[in-house]
Amino acid sequence: MSSRSINYASSPLLVSPTPVWRSKFIVAAIALGFAGLAARATYIQVIANAFFQKQGEVRFARTLELPANRGRILDRNGMILASSVPSPSIWAIPEDIERDDPAQVAQLAKLAELLEMPRAELNKRLQDEDKTFVWLKRQVDDAVAQEVMAMGIKGVYQRKEYKRQYPEGEAAAHVVGFTNVEDIGQEGVELTFNKDLAGHKGSRRVIKDRLGRVVEDVGEQILPVDGPDLQLSIDSKVQFFAYQKLHDAVLQFKAKAGSVVVLDVVTGEVLALANYPSYVPAKRRNLTGEQLRNRALTDTFEPGSVMKPFTIGLALETGRVTPQTIIDTGPGKFTITGATISDSHPNGVLTVEGVIQKSSNIGTAKIALRMQPREMWELFSSAGFGQKPQISFPGAVSGRLRPYKTWRPIEQATMSYGYGLSASLFQMARSYTVFSNEGKIIPVTMLKNSEKAVGVRVLSEKTAGQVRKMLQLAAGPGGTGQKAQTIGYSVGGKSGTAYKQVGKGYGSAGNRKYRGWFVGMAPIEQPRIIVGVMIDEPSSGQYFGGAVAAPVFSEVVQQTLRMMGVSPDMAVKPQIVSKAEEEVL
Repeated sequence: MSSRSINYASSPLLVSPTPVWRSKFIVAAIALGFAGLAARATYIQVIANAFFQKQGEVRFARTLELPANRGRILDRNGMILASSVPSPSIWAIPEDIERDDPAQVAQLAKLAELLEMPRAELNKRLQDEDKTFVWLKRQVDDAVAQEVMAMGIKGVYQRKEYKRQYPEGEAAAHVVGFTNVEDIGQEGVELTFNKDLAGHKGSRRVIKDRLGRVVEDVGEQILPVDGPDLQLSIDSKVQFFAYQKLHDAVLQFKAKAGSVVVLDVVTGEVLALANYPSYVPAKRRNLTGEQLRNRALTDTFEPGSVMKPFTIGLALETGRVTPQTIIDTGPGKFTITGATISDSHPNGVLTVEGVIQKSSNIGTAKIALRMQPREMWELFSSAGFGQKPQISFPGAVSGRLRPYKTWRPIEQATMSYGYGLSASLFQMARSYTVFSNEGKIIPVTMLKNSEKAVGVRVLSEKTAGQVRKMLQLAAGPGGTGQKAQTIGYSVGGKSGTAYKQVGKGYGSAGNRKYRGWFVGMAPIEQPRIIVGVMIDEPSSGQYFGGAVAAPVFSEVVQQTLRMMGVSPDMAVKPQIVSKAEEEVL
């Protein structure tokens, strides 16, 4: 049938009139739909703009940290003790890694092997709650990073960070310390001066695509500010030599540990501070507390005979004795209120000089009992005992010096020769600046300082000179520290051998443990350095300070003064010391 034959007017559907409400309803519905879209657009773009902008940024915008290069740590001569070098770190976008793909699984197995981590550990990291970023391995070798990137694993990337290097290794470990993987100082100078060395990180705001590639920069870039260099008072050559000699002595005498401190008595600078056992700062796996302890600062001991010069110095200062005053030490035994003090062997009648030279406990105790406890306490306190050293370094301790009002006569006597109080090797070395610096104790520093240190008066210049002469006798022929002598330089010092406490006592006679000390100075007329040496628990059969610590003192003094360019003041032939002469308490 032709379309022209259709009569539209006769169709009942077309002829019936459309209700007006229906057309209005349709128009209203369309208008309402447009209004809803407009409202939604207004809500998204105006009212809730910040929320949706943030959601977009979470998915595509990133703030990249621009790491600052940590400042170098230098020795006094500009030699590098610690520096930072670029080091790649491997990271991933977990949601981009197709762990169900067999080919990808094989690549992940090889990746775990390259990063030296168990496959389970790698899988655990890739299942992290943050699906957009996770560290896989920080600070890997360049060769490893290149192999990882050459694998072309989707979702695995690398980022440049900085890794700390320590050229002096274990020799300077307790001075320099180390940083963690976040480049934050954890020990030593790295910890103490962390804020100064760290500098200030920068930032860069960018838009990234799904592959982690930067599409464009947004916002202003803040440039990093590198940390400044820090120059220490340490001389790396003196430090290395002191560490080596200490290491050799600990092994030779089968000791538990040892420490050496070298001070410049003019400026108060610490030229060396070494401990053994030590560790390599860049390799810190399986470290123990024994290795990490900076014993020269943190460990305190009863110093023994090293304290005797202070007792004698006070007696000289107050006029109770002169260097030639006669002291009867009798048969080597002296009883005070029921307690007996003894010498290593009978010395009979000695001058005050002889008391120091022969290291007589009895002679020192008899001189001490001529004084009031308060006088002794005030001198010991003025010399830094019982007080925390004022030095920019972590771990320094105060030691122990009990109030004088609690001292009984026997305690006053034993304190006079170093029992009943405690001090660190660092405190002992600093205290001897009283004798080397015209009676004044000087502040010490770990930072380079070319200015002469300003000291505080403890003894008169005359008394300091008299004690210094006695220390020279103690380290010379007939003294208890003859092995401290060195070729070309006159020396003076005092050895000490202290029992170690075992529980509440010192152990039985056949089961005692010892610490051997030697603290002294050179050249004796115009001292330039003080060297303190401590050997802990020597067990080779020799344990007296004059036998185990004095030889280290001798070698360190000779090498240090030569390095400093100090002219020899005399020719001293090495002494052959008999076994009996080595003994000192």
